[in-house]
Amino acid sequence: MDSLLQTYQAHAFWFWVGLGAALLAIEVLTGTGWLLWAAATAAVVGVAAMLGLPPAYAILLYAGLTIVSTLLARRYVPKSLQSRRHDINDNVARLIGHRGMAVGPFDGRLGRVFIDGKEWAAELDGDPPLAPGAQVQVVAVDGARLRVRPA
Repeated sequence: MDSLLQTYQAHAFWFWVGLGAALLAIEVLTGTGWLLWAAATAAVVGVAAMLGLPPAYAILLYAGLTIVSTLLARRYVPKSLQSRRHDINDNVARLIGHRGMAVGPFDGRLGRVFIDGKEWAAELDGDPPLAPGAQVQVVAVDGARLRVRPA
């Protein structure tokens, strides 16, 4: 135990930086948001340990700062992230609300529409027939098919 404490005291900064890096790597893999604050706190404690903070106080500082930073982040950070309506990588869901036009006549409720520079399979939301060139608006996405209504 004595040699472990001596090793820590000789390399306290690198211990905390390594812990922070490991937690950050796990955070990147999982994307939960919970470990980001623990990783940042480990870096802060690493600097404090480099300045001579004893191991017991370093552990207490780490625990306290992790709890406080996580609670503060959960309270204030989500408010700034709520404005995102859709996943940035979801190209189809972002089409909801966009307008386009019917490419050809709809056969019953099925047809094709031109929206955002692409032609899509579409299902009519409602019963009115659509003529080619009629304006439509996307109301939902069902797999690769857009559900549209007359605009």
